[in-house]
Order: sequence, then C-alpha cells, then structure tokens
Amino acid sequence: MTREDDAVQSQRIDRWLWSARFFKTRTLASKFVNDFNVRISRGTQTNHAEKPSTTVREGDTLVFTKNERLKIIEIVKLAERRGPATEARTLYVDKSPPPPPKKEKQLTVYREKGAGRPTKKDRRAIDAIKPH
Repeated sequence: MTREDDAVQSQRIDRWLWSARFFKTRTLASKFVNDFNVRISRGTQTNHAEKPSTTVREGDTLVFTKNERLKIIEIVKLAERRGPATEARTLYVDKSPPPPPKKEKQLTVYREKGAGRPTKKDRRAIDAIKPH
C-alpha cells in the first residue's frame, strides 16, 4: 500500500469535522479535539482523540457533546472538500438520541404597576393559569 492510498483511506479528524460542517473553522475543530472532547470508536476499541492530527476512517464512530447535546456520528465516507451542507450530510449517519422535549412557555400574569394587592378573585384567576 502506498502513501497515496493510505491518504485516501484516512483523514485528519479536525479536517473531517470541519468538512462535515460541525465547526465553522478548522481552528475551532482543532481546539475542540485538543480539549479531549471527542472519542473515536473503531471496532471494539474506544479512545479519545488526543490530537487534531488523529486519523479517522470510514466506519469509525465519533462521540462528542456540542451545545449541550450528545452527538453520535458514524463516518460513512471521507471528505474530499468542504462543500455545501447537502454534500456534508452524506459524509455521516447521525445516531444521536432525539433532543429533549421543549418546555412549554409559562404564562405570566400582567398587572398594572401600582394596582395594589390582588383581590381574592384575582388570585383565583392567577391560580387557574399557573400549572400545578
């Protein structure tokens, strides 16, 4: 196997994360990897990506948290270039758990400033609006 064949079969993790559009710049991807935030699962082995130069291959699984969400990404193919978002989505399969359900907005009761203390009728109306 020549060096050119090896280059096609593996890619730097920072470059792949940037090409797959998880980060806006390659520098941000490198800093994220340097902080030991990415785990790579290859076969039965799971290791932290220690450096941005760590290589990834097709079939590897990346596990990391971004914006307080757990991301589980299986690499389907390596990136030839950083293309449009539609092309970037073909590079991986997202196996992340679904996001938690959004909380309903809590209704607030508006009272005029200086209206005084709420009456018993006002308090009952407020209690009817508030979730218990």
